[in-house]
Amino acid sequence: GVNRAIVNIGGIANATFLEGTELHSGFDTGPGNTLLDQWAKKIRGESYDKDGRWSATGRVNQAVLEDLLAHDYFRKTGPRSTGREEFNLSWLESRLTTLEGIAPSDLQATLLELTSTTIATAIQGSPLDISEVYICGGGCHNAHLMQRLTGQLAPAEITTTLAIGMDPDWVEAVTFAWLASRTLENLAGNCPAVTGARGPRVLGGIYLSGL
Repeated sequence: GVNRAIVNIGGIANATFLEGTELHSGFDTGPGNTLLDQWAKKIRGESYDKDGRWSATGRVNQAVLEDLLAHDYFRKTGPRSTGREEFNLSWLESRLTTLEGIAPSDLQATLLELTSTTIATAIQGSPLDISEVYICGGGCHNAHLMQRLTGQLAPAEITTTLAIGMDPDWVEAVTFAWLASRTLENLAGNCPAVTGARGPRVLGGIYLSGL
């Protein structure tokens, strides 16, 4: 009787929507950590913005945010996916050439707002009335990002997947183990509502080496 969204915030963020216990749909929402990490690496020489502390010192530049949100991907609907080939430092810098100068910390704050806004928009645009949102992946450790999501998605309850028994850092590994088990048992591992496939399919193949 509860509709949930499970949001994995890795380099790219994706959301899965559950209607009670039934899988309803799922898709990539856009950049997760990738732009935040790449900008932190370029400016500060750090692999990521720990806890979102740097982004918390900046101010969101609304003009830059709106320009980034004009990316064609955010107008797509239905099953869809994206990746670093679309959202990367080169794309970001190409957008910045058309805009006024922006302080590095302000851009970091704006990139975090891009991530939180596109996730929130995807959840709010779902045909389901989502009352619980569970976050997993590296993004759940970004305190500033979690704070922004909590504010944008209120009154929905926002927490990590630990609350439902799964360490948020283990979800991807568990997923691949589950996919392997489905293939070994000759069972479908895909969901057409998510991938857009014509029907259920056994994924991958098992090849014996003869040893």
